[in-house]
Amino acid sequence: MADHASSSGHAASTMLTGVTTDLTMPHTASLKDAVMAAGKDVIAGTVGGVAVVVAGHPFDTIKVRLQSSPHLYAGPMDCFWKTWRKDGVIRGLYAGSVPALAANMAENAVLFMCYQKCKEAIQAVDPSEAPLSNLQLASAGAMASVFASAVLCPTELVKCRLQATLPSGEPMFRGSWQCMKHIVRVEGARGLFRGMSSTFAREIPGNFAFFGGYELTRSLLTPEGGSVDDLSTPKLLFAGGMGGAGFWAASYPFDVVKTRIQVEGSPLSFRAMLGHIVRTEGVQALFRGISPTIIRAFPSNAALFASFELCRKFLG
Repeated sequence: MADHASSSGHAASTMLTGVTTDLTMPHTASLKDAVMAAGKDVIAGTVGGVAVVVAGHPFDTIKVRLQSSPHLYAGPMDCFWKTWRKDGVIRGLYAGSVPALAANMAENAVLFMCYQKCKEAIQAVDPSEAPLSNLQLASAGAMASVFASAVLCPTELVKCRLQATLPSGEPMFRGSWQCMKHIVRVEGARGLFRGMSSTFAREIPGNFAFFGGYELTRSLLTPEGGSVDDLSTPKLLFAGGMGGAGFWAASYPFDVVKTRIQVEGSPLSFRAMLGHIVRTEGVQALFRGISPTIIRAFPSNAALFASFELCRKFLG
């Protein structure tokens, strides 16, 4: 009797264990897959961030100097030659490249990971089984930029101050560590997040156009019956370039405001600085430096998206 009860209990325990295993294994597998997918997005986004800096940082330096010290230069080419002659390539055109690398690697790792998650969230609330529209993909990009901005703001602040010059034409700082110590000593830890609201103002509409332009171009370049995931590298480069051009076309005036706030250490709000620039310098000041920015946008963002997509394919 006791033996029968024991074997029944053992059988029940075995059945319960089997049921528990069946219930937990799919959940564990799906969690593992989600973590692996997020890890691939982070790695691919990081690689893309490196490509952006290598391909486009000199143009970014010219943009920042034209925005922050317009009285020192007659235009983009004058800024380029003066920077090259005075400071050279590494200390001049690639000034601030270390925090720029940190900014782009961190931002793009977070941005692309969150972009994939935001796409999944939109898909989950969409009752239809149809692929996401280009408008929905653009919206996912805008949502992802909220998370990326928190990572981007401090590193971009240091980058801008390293790229900017004093009224004499001399660099404001000679290195990232010196710049960071100065900001924390003078402004406190909160100083590292100066320009946060203007970063949001730039990134949200910018990334709406960024991902929207990229995904729209990819869909237009895909032959009927084909898949956007099978596009050739030249087509990916072109789509990435179009996305980058869209980003700056949608957000450039906000970037001018952000640069002024961060470089000057201004206590003005985004709205107050925008009004100040328009009143004292005119609306045209909000587009100062846009030509090197658009020139830079195409190769650097072409490199970003192509690196991201190719890296993801390599990682499987």
